[in-house]
Amino acid sequence: MRKLFAWGGLALAALLLLAFVRPLYRQGEASVAGKKAPDFALTLDKRELRLSDLHDKIVVVNFWATWCPPCVEETPALNRLQQHIAARGGMVLGVSVDEDEAAYQSFLRQQGVVFPTFRDPSKKIPLDYGTSMYPETYVVGRDGKIARKIIGPQKWDSPEMLAYFDALLGKP
Repeated sequence: MRKLFAWGGLALAALLLLAFVRPLYRQGEASVAGKKAPDFALTLDKRELRLSDLHDKIVVVNFWATWCPPCVEETPALNRLQQHIAARGGMVLGVSVDEDEAAYQSFLRQQGVVFPTFRDPSKKIPLDYGTSMYPETYVVGRDGKIARKIIGPQKWDSPEMLAYFDALLGKP
């Protein structure tokens, strides 16, 4: 019985240590709000451009992957957010880290993704942002600065989230 308690105590200590070193535990992380958003190249509608070219918009940069269950779960709400903010100068911009082009294209079709998205299989862009888990999202203001960093899946079409974007974009 004593051995069982000893092993149990060790297992509990290991779990606590693991909880503190995992990316989910990010207390004390310096805020990125107000910092210039790292610029990157992308292709939208067969046109080469950079994030900085979208300075007239509020851009919701969402890092995701098809193999990430929380990313899949939040996709319909991101579609609804895109529909809510598009007419007022907002856009959701998905950056997939999928390596498999076929899986990526299939996902876009199956989920009916309506927001612009592209693939970065090198994962360079999310690394430049300091992203260590998916999904992770950055709200970039018209000034090119990060207004907010959001870790994990969200209910993007919740009344609270829509009110946040209404405040950024101006009421409809």
